[in-house]
Amino acid sequence: MRELAAKHQRDQGVTVAGGKEITTRPVILSTPDDPSAIYFVVGRTLQVQKNYFKNREFSFTLKDDIYVRYQSFTTQNELEKEMQKMNPYKIDIGAIYSHRPNQHNTVKSGTFQALEKELVFDIDMTDYDDVRSCCSAADICTKCWTLMTIAIRILDRALRDDFGFQHLLWVYSGRRGVHCWVCDEAARKLSVAARSAVAEYLSLVKGGEETVKKVVLTDPIHPFIKESLVVVDQYFSQYALKDQDILGPKESVDKVLALVPEDVRKTLQQDFQNEKKPEARWKLLVDQASRKQGTAKKGQYFEKEIMLQYCYPRLDVNVSKGVNHLLKSPFSVHPKTGRISVPIDLKELDRFDPFAVPTISIICEELDRPVAEEDIKPEDVKDNEQDAAERRKIRDYKRTSLAKYVRYFDQFLDGMAQSWKGELLKKSDLQKEF
Repeated sequence: MRELAAKHQRDQGVTVAGGKEITTRPVILSTPDDPSAIYFVVGRTLQVQKNYFKNREFSFTLKDDIYVRYQSFTTQNELEKEMQKMNPYKIDIGAIYSHRPNQHNTVKSGTFQALEKELVFDIDMTDYDDVRSCCSAADICTKCWTLMTIAIRILDRALRDDFGFQHLLWVYSGRRGVHCWVCDEAARKLSVAARSAVAEYLSLVKGGEETVKKVVLTDPIHPFIKESLVVVDQYFSQYALKDQDILGPKESVDKVLALVPEDVRKTLQQDFQNEKKPEARWKLLVDQASRKQGTAKKGQYFEKEIMLQYCYPRLDVNVSKGVNHLLKSPFSVHPKTGRISVPIDLKELDRFDPFAVPTISIICEELDRPVAEEDIKPEDVKDNEQDAAERRKIRDYKRTSLAKYVRYFDQFLDGMAQSWKGELLKKSDLQKEF
């Protein structure tokens, strides 16, 4: 796909001229007649790593869980051919390294280092098993999927408003969770310590299976937690009280009451004998919390702690803090479900249905359907078979249910490119480089 290749070259600060690549500082952008080339006015050398794509790690998981790490490729075409040859069940993306990953055994010990990688977050539904009753393990349904919606809402707001990141790509994992790729330059270059600090800032639910109370709030409540509670409050009644019925069955009620002070617990146990409706029971609990807050010397926020324990995002901190950690590639196929790992448009977040995501079988069926003559464009019929084949590739995805996801991904890339150009032009103006 020449346009995609050109976009990649543009993003890496590469000028294509006469078949040669030179790293430049773009000052003025122009679009030539040849769509496969992106030209920049050549100025001083741009401080962008020339071998950005070549030094990116790809990992393939083959049949029988055979992992092939430290794959790297010179071109997009080389990557495509290797994928066709090895037919991986799973594709992961890693960091940008100081040397080509496929040569990591040949470089001097200690010199092969991960230089940068997108700041990533992995949210898995299995981490919520103690607070969802509809499903468990790898199973999901529309009821518990609300947890992923809440997680995206909370984390996206925090990463943008609290940390100032702009380029966030949310991706459905293909089975039971979501991934976030924070692609800002500042995020890509964060150290392990800084990544850990961001992940810890966003982590609120602490403790393993043996920990009963996993959220403890203190005075004053942090503004980030207050903002998170605003999001949770929008979904709590429908998700927790109705869909999960946390104040219905005795076992569920006991789990909730274990999170309140003992004196309040006894009062609520008596009150609940006369009130069976979950919404009314929750109101009784909130009223008790208000009374407690009015008389206690220190903050009593057990109703908020319950809301957060049942709904707040549960992060795998290890995924976020490691620069060399791998994460599943967007648009890859989940080996267990066959679903495509598609980007999620936040404008459509509340309507996103993981069960409506296209599968590899559906895509194959759509591609196998005959192309109507009126859909064949004149430019596709060329003497140059290679050019025609490339155009057919681009057109083919538009015939499938992947089209809307690819369009959204293109919009995301365009936003990154525009931001990148703006920063470079700003630097050029500041340095009086024309």
